[in-house]
Formats: sequence, structure tokens, C-alpha cells
Amino acid sequence: MKKGLILAMVFGVMGAVLGLSALPQVEKGLQVVTGAKNPWTHLKMNNDPDDFRFAIVSDRTGGHRPKIFSQAIQQLNLLQPEFVMSVGDLIEGYSEKPEKIEPEWKEFQSYVGKLQMPFFYVPGNHDITNAYQEQLYREKFRAPYYHFLYRNVLFLCMSSEDPPKHKKEEDPRISKGQIEYMRNAVAENSSARWIFVFLHKPLWIETDPQKSGWLDFESVVKGKNYTVFAGHVHRYQKFLRQGMKYYMLATTGGGSKLRGPIYGEFDHIGWITMKKTGPIMANIMLDGIVDDTLRIPESDEQGYEGMKNRKQVFTAAAQVTIKGQPLSEAEVSFYTLPRPQGARPSRVSDGLTNSQGAVKFSTYTAFDGTPEGEYAVVVIKRSPRFLEDGKTGPNALPVKYAKAETTPLRVTIKKGDNQFNLDLE
Repeated sequence: MKKGLILAMVFGVMGAVLGLSALPQVEKGLQVVTGAKNPWTHLKMNNDPDDFRFAIVSDRTGGHRPKIFSQAIQQLNLLQPEFVMSVGDLIEGYSEKPEKIEPEWKEFQSYVGKLQMPFFYVPGNHDITNAYQEQLYREKFRAPYYHFLYRNVLFLCMSSEDPPKHKKEEDPRISKGQIEYMRNAVAENSSARWIFVFLHKPLWIETDPQKSGWLDFESVVKGKNYTVFAGHVHRYQKFLRQGMKYYMLATTGGGSKLRGPIYGEFDHIGWITMKKTGPIMANIMLDGIVDDTLRIPESDEQGYEGMKNRKQVFTAAAQVTIKGQPLSEAEVSFYTLPRPQGARPSRVSDGLTNSQGAVKFSTYTAFDGTPEGEYAVVVIKRSPRFLEDGKTGPNALPVKYAKAETTPLRVTIKKGDNQFNLDLE
């Protein structure tokens, strides 16, 4: 009896050893007993040595809200990317006074200094607004544009504020010197398996991207595998140009109404996984990143002072119809009234109609309402809202409703709740 038990134990150990020896050789460090049937799908781990992951933060400023960016830094430490990229607007800026700009950079650097991985700077119009800010930026970070190579992937970090001050709308945003620098960087790294481009302003959506210098840059990367990331607009949108993906990111604390994905308004981190076949882009919402106690990290970061001077708003909603039928997915905006020889009408609040034609208006935050006053109502329905190249889709409504100067629609916002019926012809 004892002899049989010993033999059974010996054969059992031998079987375990044989099972371990049958493991796929590609999986280093994995030890598990396999059999004819196993409680897993396969043993090819998702750990290719050429793969890597990095994060992107978007606009922090342009009316930054308290705590958000500094909390995002702590959340990045929870996620542990290999490094963090940016797309500019890191400080509020817009000043030539050192006593204002220097403390803003000190504050920002105190936040990114807490990262457990490298942070790569890219300037925005708030960071480089004028000659003084450009000089200070160069003193702190050496250059507003540069490149680096990581695991045979080329990273082009550009400046859309080169030069920083534009006297005319058609002035270049990218200097010829910068274009030539990028051309040389691409040529010197011609065997790179992918190119990532980071800049602040999505110059391809401007009326004439040729004048901004963007088309000159696109000629540099044409025919290459590349992906572009920008910010500035505080609204998320995906584009397709030259067969490549371009992303306009939302915010990481910058001014936003935060009306959610349908508006492209949210705080997030871009999460990029670089695979052999190309990058995989994921958006991670900041309010979904919590630690093991289910808390979002605390912060004492203050918000933009200008946010305290906002006008009082009152709830405003409308039912929008065309020839008596609900008008869905239409952009409805309240504009200041046109004035003879006065300032051009400016948009105050807006909203997007739902499938029943109902819309709630937002001025500062999600669906907060509109300040008192009389407004011209602009209504546009684009189908689709955006084309792949970033241009807006064609308007399906009569053209008279598309401008504050020509629309016959008017509303008056009063204290209390405001409800309107807007019927288009």
C-alpha cells in the first residue's frame, strides 16, 4: 500500500514537471501547469518589449478651475505611464509683468514636480503671449520646439506661437525656422516606426491653414505614419487628414462648461498605447480615477480669479421646431443684438437640441442659464456636424437663421425661469 502511494506521488511530481516544461518559451517568467484543457484563453501575454504607454494632459488654463490639474498629477501617479506629454496652456499668462508670470510658472512647476515620471512641455498662447513670455520660456526650458526619439518612435513637440504676437490674422503661426527644424528631425530619423506631433493650436481647422504654416509642416510628414495632438479649443474632436488621425483634446482643468461627451466637454487624460501596428488612443475621464480608498486626491490649487466676476444667470430652455416639427441636433445660440456701427454680436450662451427638439442653455457651466437681456437667436443644423478633415458640415436650415445680423428670432431673458418656443419656417 505504502509502495503504491509513493509511486503515485512520484508520477504526480513528474507530471507537474512535464506540464511546466510544456509552457510556451516566449513567456519568460511565467510558471503554470498546463493540460489538455485550461482555465484561460491563451498564454501570450500582452507584453511586447517594443510596446509602451504614455499619457497626455490638455489645457490647464484659459479660466482654470480649482484643484483639477493638481489632482490629475496625483492621478497620473496612480496610472503610472512611462512619461507625460502636454499640448500647452499651462499658466494663465497674458501679461508682461514678471510679478504675475513668475509665480504662475512656480506654481505650475510645483505640480508637475510631483510626477514620478518625466513631463514634456509644449507651449500654448497663454504660455507664450508676448516677447517677454517667450524669452522667459526659453530661459526656463531652452526651446519652445524640440524633438526626441523613444523606442524608435519620433516625438515632435511644436510651438504654434512662433512668433508669439500676430499683428494680422493671416500671420504665420509656425516660423520657417521651425518648419526646417522639423524637416531635419524627420530626415535624421527616417527609420522611425511612427511619429507623434504635439502642438497647442489645431492649425488645420483655421480658415486658411496655408497662411499659418501648417500645410508646410504637413508636407514634412506626408507619406509617414503619424498622429497629431492639439488642444486650445477646450472641446474634444477627432479628425482624419492625409489618412492619419488628428486629435483636438478637451481639458485637464481649463475653462469648460463640462456638458459631457456629446459636446466634447470634459476633463480627461489621453492614454496612448504604442503597439507594433500603431498607437491605440483611449480617453480616461478624471472623475473615474480613484485610489484604493475610492477617493480622488485632495488639492489646494486655486482657480482663476476672473471666474469670480461672472454675471448672474437665469435658467433658460426652449422647444425648437421647424414647420411645427421638432428640430433635433440643432445648435442654438443666444447672441448680443447687432448695433449700428457698434461691436459685432458675440455669443453669450448656447445648447444642442435633443431628439424631441428641446434645449437647455449654458453660459459658464453645464446648463446654468443665461444673463438677463435681449438676444438674437442663431440656429444651425449641420449634417454631419463635422467633416473628417475638421471642417463643419453643411447647414441644412435656411441661411437667415445662421447669423445674428439676419436671424428674425429674438428672446428676452428675465429673472427666474425662462421657457421659449422657437418655430422656424
